[in-house]
Amino acid sequence: MATVLWDAKDVILLDILPQGQCINALDRLRDAIRRKRPGLLRRGVVLQNDNATSHSANITQQWLQRYGMKLLPHPARTPDLASFDFHLFGPLN
Repeated sequence: MATVLWDAKDVILLDILPQGQCINALDRLRDAIRRKRPGLLRRGVVLQNDNATSHSANITQQWLQRYGMKLLPHPARTPDLASFDFHLFGPLN
């Protein structure tokens, strides 16, 4: 499985998950932001996700709160608003 996190400029983190392991890219996300977008962590990070169970889990919410990251509200399972893949892979022809 691959976890891909990006902003309007480029991919910030591409994390490949070895088989049989749990997803935990949050700490690697902080490191990647620090490397690729210096100063952004001080200014504040706003994340948008698709409200998957893992994204709304207590441990994820606690991590976001601990590091001062905010979530952009997004309705769960709303394909007309879920434009995540569009900017990553480009429009379908």
